[in-house]
Amino acid sequence: MEFGTAGLRAAMGAGISHMNDLTIIQTTQGFCRYLEKNFSDLKKRGVVIGFDARAHLSSGGSSKRFARLAANTFISQGVPVYLFSDIIPTPFVPYTVTHLKLCAGIMVTASHNPKQDNGYKVYWENGAQIISPHDKGISQAIEENQEPWPQAWDDRLIDSSPLLHDPYAMVNKEYFKDIQKQCFYRNINKETNLKFVHTSVHGVGHKFVQLAFKAFDLSPPFAVPEQKDPDPDFPTVKYPNPEEGKGVLTLSFALAEKDGARIILANDPDADRLAVAEKQESGEWKVFSGNELGALLGWWIFTCWKNNSRDARAIKDVYMLSSTVSSKILRAIALKEGFHFEETLTGFKWMGNRAKQLMDQGKAVLFAFEEAIGYMCCPAVLDKDGVSAAVITAEMASFLATRNLSLSQQLKAVYDEYGFHITKASYFICHDPKVIQQLFDNLRNFDGKNTYPKSCGRFKVSGIRDLTTGYDSSQPDQKAILPTSKSSQMITFTFANGGVATMRTSGTEPKIKYYSELCAPPGNSDVEQLKKELDELVNALEKHFFQPEKNKLQRKTE
Repeated sequence: MEFGTAGLRAAMGAGISHMNDLTIIQTTQGFCRYLEKNFSDLKKRGVVIGFDARAHLSSGGSSKRFARLAANTFISQGVPVYLFSDIIPTPFVPYTVTHLKLCAGIMVTASHNPKQDNGYKVYWENGAQIISPHDKGISQAIEENQEPWPQAWDDRLIDSSPLLHDPYAMVNKEYFKDIQKQCFYRNINKETNLKFVHTSVHGVGHKFVQLAFKAFDLSPPFAVPEQKDPDPDFPTVKYPNPEEGKGVLTLSFALAEKDGARIILANDPDADRLAVAEKQESGEWKVFSGNELGALLGWWIFTCWKNNSRDARAIKDVYMLSSTVSSKILRAIALKEGFHFEETLTGFKWMGNRAKQLMDQGKAVLFAFEEAIGYMCCPAVLDKDGVSAAVITAEMASFLATRNLSLSQQLKAVYDEYGFHITKASYFICHDPKVIQQLFDNLRNFDGKNTYPKSCGRFKVSGIRDLTTGYDSSQPDQKAILPTSKSSQMITFTFANGGVATMRTSGTEPKIKYYSELCAPPGNSDVEQLKKELDELVNALEKHFFQPEKNKLQRKTE
């Protein structure tokens, strides 16, 4: 396993390429030494460690066991550890780092990965996920501290240590107090007739979403009974990932029909992501894409800010962020309303770190999102947070219901006002790194050496940005502005018809992903024509750039 900015993510089991007691001990020893080097007050401030409900019976590995071994490593070196005594959502770790001013945080989770996997996610003192050069520094320190320290496996030692603290009760109180700053319509919440269904997909979210609804004075959502309790086997779903579409929501649809609920809120197993579905007048269910929910939440959070801001000049210090592969809808809203929009590289590690920089300069970062159903709606957590996003979505829906509007109708209103943004994203599975390398090499040497494609089927290419090599045809010096990374593949094509498509490799899964978008100015309401044009562009992208048959790529299946 290689330690990167996403920490570790691999299957649980024996051997150095798996998550197990030894690899957790080695990783934590390296991380501990790296922190000692960077913080002279580490033994005063300490670290926080949280865990989800994953477990692997055949190898004896579990998130809780790994968290306790990590805590034991730090405590053996005299470092105070704030170890949660029970399962928590991932956002509670960055929240605790910030709230208690700790040096770092660790969350043991594999998020929405398959059941055999686990992971080790690391946060820096600023409350955001680590970015370079910390990943390289930690990786180096792990290499230098491979031999387990004395009593490394004896996690019973921590129970009697004065260095062990349990932040569970305090964070459960303070977090829900902090997210209430985003509650603007308590009276509507108390009286709404709107019913919600919530699923935590066998993960940690149930209790915390119930508490969030209570904090906003909303009636509790109906919980999907078969999925509300943590179960490391995820028995009712093929993949515990609400991003994978309607398959994960089958039981939610059934409960919603039974109880007359119009909106479904689904968290992934570590509750840092949120999927939303709404029953349409036709009786069909619409599952919102990450970009659509990003548009709705961006509109809602800005509207709430505007209605509660007493100083019209304050807008010059207001920011929203999204990742470069997400919809540019926030850019359109920002242009019309007069606040700032910035895009970052893919992943919340970039948005969290940029948000902190801006906040330190006295700016207000209202919202950040990525198309992979991740939303940062509350400045108390500098990472995606599916708990606050769920309750803020519920308040937005309750407010809209008083105006006889559904979420789908409001989404259309947002697009009518700021211009339609049609997006389409998918992926191919490829387990052979050589094939992936070859595919991207071909794109960089398309018509001879060092030439990118000039067209894709009938679509003319008007611009290219390659964040693997640092090339950007739109810049005067042809150098990309966003940071580049040679270790991951990412090329963005801009087309003459206004379309944009990005192809990139995933950092945590054997996938080549693509993201495409067509934006129309406000007033262009021929949505069907836009969708048709984007479908044709995506088909051309798959046929000419991915070449799935030739490269033996496996398509995403519903």
